[in-house]
Amino acid sequence: MSDSRASGDPTRAPSRIESGADTDTDTDADASAASEPVLEIEGVSKSFGPERIIDDLALAVDEGEIMTLLGPSGCGKTTTLRLVAGLERPDEGVVRLHGETVSGPETHIPPEDRGVGVVFQEFALFPHLTAAENVAFGLTDLSKADRKARVSELLDLVGLESRAEAYPDELSGGQQQRVALARALAPEPGVVLLDEPFSNLDVDLRVEMREEVRRILKKAGVTAVSVTHDQEEALSISDRVAVVNDGQIEQSGVPESVFQHPKSRFVAGFLGHAAFLPGQVVGGEVRTGLGPVGIDRVDGLTEAYDRIDVDVLVRPDDLRAVPDEEAPDGSVRARRYLGPTVLYDVELGDGTTVECMHNHDESIAIDASVRVVLKADHELAWFPADQRD
Repeated sequence: MSDSRASGDPTRAPSRIESGADTDTDTDADASAASEPVLEIEGVSKSFGPERIIDDLALAVDEGEIMTLLGPSGCGKTTTLRLVAGLERPDEGVVRLHGETVSGPETHIPPEDRGVGVVFQEFALFPHLTAAENVAFGLTDLSKADRKARVSELLDLVGLESRAEAYPDELSGGQQQRVALARALAPEPGVVLLDEPFSNLDVDLRVEMREEVRRILKKAGVTAVSVTHDQEEALSISDRVAVVNDGQIEQSGVPESVFQHPKSRFVAGFLGHAAFLPGQVVGGEVRTGLGPVGIDRVDGLTEAYDRIDVDVLVRPDDLRAVPDEEAPDGSVRARRYLGPTVLYDVELGDGTTVECMHNHDESIAIDASVRVVLKADHELAWFPADQRD
């Protein structure tokens, strides 16, 4: 199949499935950094009535990259996806695909001409068509033989060749999702958009399908943008994550960096359980309610911040509660059993509440006096105290 970009369509990419190369390696981020962006969103704003949903948003997604927009409901992530798909028009700014403006002040290429594939939250399979017929639906420009070959190729990619003649109601939720993904990939789009792709699946299947969808996208070599409010989903499937809040991107980067080095309190809190230990930098340490923490354990903190009040970010797996009646740091106020682990809410002497993670077979009584041990083996993030809400 020819590269349709060479024939004037800037939004479609050549098939990469034939190569069989699985690009899901540690070098993905380095490779994508050296390539030209497939998708660029520049200075985009969008309002519905008096409410501004997206405010001067900018984003670039590289060739073969899986980017996830992560944020709470109503933050603008789905609207951003709709703007890329052409289902909405921006009030300001431009959207480019492969360097060509598809939305702008004087330009709006309709959705069907953008070469963008979409996987909807509800999968949106045609119930009267088989799996193969659903995948073939958008391939009207191919000959019958080429269409059959392309459908077979895609069903093999998603592991459903044996279910080609099954109807949607004969498929499991995970199988329906794979058919929907194969249908989105069939016309060889420049970008695949995934709208909350796992929200309709049960918990166990959701975890399995995250891994499967990432494998399929990497095998196909396609550029993908996903939106979700699920932190674990975003961190596990993505090459990069962009955390969205109130219509703006607060931070973007590789998942490990965004999680371990959040640039705002919102990002720190939204990505997982977070507590902030008040402290003051004195010499080479931060003096907190849990005792001194060496500044070499706190990311970017130096003695130049001496006498500055700061808040040190700690998460449940950084802390451990130890019963101690003689020199307690605080007392247990709540216990949450999560199966493999238990979270204990501990109220410290200064009124700060922290969460401590323990194995499920460890038990500490409510109201017990405890000492809290900081056991983190990584650099901790911090924020100036004067930036508290």
